[in-house]
Amino acid sequence: MVKDCPHILVIDDDLRLRNLLQRYLQENGFAVSAARDAENARMFLRQYQFNLLIIDVMMPNESGIEFLQKLRRDSDVPALVLTAMGNTSDRIIGLEAGADDYLPKPFEPKELVLRINSILRRVPANSGQSEQILNFGGFVYDLEKKELSSKENGLVHITPVEQAILSTLGAKCGQIFTRERLAEILGAGQNSRSIDVQITRLRKKIEKDSKNPRYLQTVRGKGYMLLTE
Repeated sequence: MVKDCPHILVIDDDLRLRNLLQRYLQENGFAVSAARDAENARMFLRQYQFNLLIIDVMMPNESGIEFLQKLRRDSDVPALVLTAMGNTSDRIIGLEAGADDYLPKPFEPKELVLRINSILRRVPANSGQSEQILNFGGFVYDLEKKELSSKENGLVHITPVEQAILSTLGAKCGQIFTRERLAEILGAGQNSRSIDVQITRLRKKIEKDSKNPRYLQTVRGKGYMLLTE
């Protein structure tokens, strides 16, 4: 992906429309990823940072509105909602769920690009993102590259799940995430017990005393949070 090229995630269960939007937006200077449903979109969001989401309302299993409501618990990435239902009450529901704009179908592709550019102009460049480099003790974590380094010994091997945990907690330093919420974000069969195991393993890599952690902390009865220098 070209540096400084806005990265957009299109979430729509209609393969034809998804492909058309991806091609058209790429032709207009955007980097574009495409997800077929809410769960697929979460997989992309665990792996990449996006400047804007385009979300279809009518999707199987979980609607675009339900997806957006859950997303807004811990992310303020800009979102434009697409829907075949264009009356006022539907627009209000979308905006109340956290949408930045609302575009009824059918629409002119040029209008979509204009609305995207309008949202991106309104939103600060670092909206929804924390500092990209996190420092805790003798370690540094790069949120963009998903790399953990020891200040003394260089790169430290961490698993994809450990990367996801550091990226999730690091993007919202000081915010508490319940075990259930972390399991939901990480997906792939995670549960409360497996989250505890992963946290224990990660602490052994980044804490001087893993039994008395200073940075990757447990908040009794609530969950986990990451503190940085």
